Amino acid sequence: MTLRTLILLRHAKAETPGEIPDFDRSLTERGTSDADAAGAWLVDERLHPDLVICSPAKRTRQTWQAASLALAQGDPAHGAPEVHYEDQLYYGGRTEVFDLLRAVPDTVRTILLIGHNPTVSEVSALLIPDDQWDGAAVELKTSGIAVHTTEDGWSDAQPKGMRLSRRHTARG
Repeated sequence: MTLRTLILLRHAKAETPGEIPDFDRSLTERGTSDADAAGAWLVDERLHPDLVICSPAKRTRQTWQAASLALAQGDPAHGAPEVHYEDQLYYGGRTEVFDLLRAVPDTVRTILLIGHNPTVSEVSALLIPDDQWDGAAVELKTSGIAVHTTEDGWSDAQPKGMRLSRRHTARG
């Protein structure tokens, strides 16, 4: 069996909603620093994505950009992952996340999914098997990371199907 890892990352701190469209909100200075810290934490934990599935919203793309720089600097020998910007991560919900995961080839071992709340927190909570679930709310803060693992193929991704191995909130 092959261990597969799903890293859920909520985008970093973004500008307060205002006159610009939500889709176009940028990261704050703190958000950029936190996204960099998220990438550094992934390096420290030896979590290198083979595939990145990212919302196309500006703040998620900027989160990936800062995290990817930290990943590249922390482990320059590790190649850059394939990146897919998926509208479903912005416009959809948890059903669409599971659909995206099920479409990933089983040759991919580690996925980094960068999205928005409440969806990323809901997906993390849904993935936890009954024997690990303690009833506590799973709420990812900005730059929050939840790492889930499974020996099943991605096509079998389903609620209660991936153990929560680590949680972290990155701060720069």
